[in-house]
Amino acid sequence: MKICCGTDIIEIERIKKNIEDEKVGKAFVERVYTKKEIEYCESKKIQKYQHYAARFAAKEAVFKAISNQLEDKYSITWKDIEIINNQQGRPELKLTGIDLSNIEDIDLSISHCKEYAVATVTLLLIGNRG
Repeated sequence: MKICCGTDIIEIERIKKNIEDEKVGKAFVERVYTKKEIEYCESKKIQKYQHYAARFAAKEAVFKAISNQLEDKYSITWKDIEIINNQQGRPELKLTGIDLSNIEDIDLSISHCKEYAVATVTLLLIGNRG
């Protein structure tokens, strides 16, 4: 058994600028976020950028945590990682296009304030790969 961890922090303003950019904003959102993530973030109105940034940080943290499980860095896309909230409002990961047979458990924690969003992902791996 092995534990892998990934953490990421990002400035909310950086995500806001990318989303509001007239040239790349729409393409950025469509490349990084799933339909469900976009709907969730947009529902947060004035705080939507905090939620977009938190999901971006979570996706980066996932990549860092699972990178040893991937053939190469191109074997996963942004949309293969989806951050959804369960009925209690706790964020959860949905992973697609990834061999999960070696992953026994995944835990995600995200947080944000006015300026930053941060996420930590912890994996419990079984077997000897990683």
